[in-house]
Amino acid sequence: MKRDAAARRGIPGPIPFAVVCLLVLGCRESTGPKLSLVWSDEFTGPAGQLPDSTRWTYDVGTDWGNAQLEYDTDHRTQNVALDGAGHLAISAIQEPYLGRSYTSGRINTRGLVQPAYGRMEASIRLPSGQGLWPAFWLLGADYGTAGWPQCGEIDVMENIGSQPSLVLGSLHGPGYSGANAMRHSYELPGGQFDAGFHVFAVRWAADRIEWSVDGLVYQRITPGDVPGPWVFDHPFFIILDLAVGGTFPGAPGSLTTFPQTMLVDWVRVYQETP
Repeated sequence: MKRDAAARRGIPGPIPFAVVCLLVLGCRESTGPKLSLVWSDEFTGPAGQLPDSTRWTYDVGTDWGNAQLEYDTDHRTQNVALDGAGHLAISAIQEPYLGRSYTSGRINTRGLVQPAYGRMEASIRLPSGQGLWPAFWLLGADYGTAGWPQCGEIDVMENIGSQPSLVLGSLHGPGYSGANAMRHSYELPGGQFDAGFHVFAVRWAADRIEWSVDGLVYQRITPGDVPGPWVFDHPFFIILDLAVGGTFPGAPGSLTTFPQTMLVDWVRVYQETP
């Protein structure tokens, strides 16, 4: 059975400084063609309402090839629902469920919205704690036929819960995936990502991909930087998830409390204006 792409997003060990980062940390996003909002979800609605089924679908199951400990459920409001205050709540709960000790949620826009190029951003407040692995990422829409990493993967943001001030941005493709992904980290000056909402974004064009946090660019990768084919020239879909355990963050510790929630204020997609 095919392993899921999430299995290759994180590999234990030190996080390498990406030599492809061509910008000084803290530079503002570069200007370019004018972008217009083409899709968004602001997550307005009553508490307990499921996310809009015209925008989101579910990945249901467990492990995903990465030794994760949660079971990601389907249409279960304890794990994925609006909070009534304009946010989507993805919650990890410690509970017995279908042979697992935790439940959580993993939603995506596959077959619903699959942008190619533009700016993809989300305002998110992260949870914190050993063993948590929240992420906002993009996967090539041809994943089912091309396989991974040939389909390409853009990790807009992922976080190891035991490092609440640090997020990662990664690029996976043929010849640069898993432990060899193009990856750089961003450390929040004087704060933690569980204390408030922050905007995580990529600006994606034919000749580059830029990662930013709150408008500050910390990584840029171009086709000439990668040691293999550039496979970021076709549609991708969006994924939001909160994993528990796995080979990247490790298992929850005795001090990790549950439930834990990743709150998403909004997700937006911008593309060039004709």
